[in-house]
Amino acid sequence: MGDFARSGGAGFDAYVAALIEVIGHADRAAPLRDYCVGLMMPVARKSVEPLAAVTAPARVSAQHQSLLHFVGQASWSDEALIARVRD
Repeated sequence: MGDFARSGGAGFDAYVAALIEVIGHADRAAPLRDYCVGLMMPVARKSVEPLAAVTAPARVSAQHQSLLHFVGQASWSDEALIARVRD
């Protein structure tokens, strides 16, 4: 992962924490963080497979499944999440 992602920059951590408040369940916190980190990484395609490879290179298959589940089972309010992002 990049230096910013590894260091867990305070601004990034606060941003992700604010998003976690909206999506609810604590079990979604790690996949959300990984997804956000992956989006910030310098990869050509921003789909879950390349994001899994850069966020968990030692366990790509498991990370791929985790991210697919996270993205595909979005039971939170899109409107509330977008509103929080805008905040």
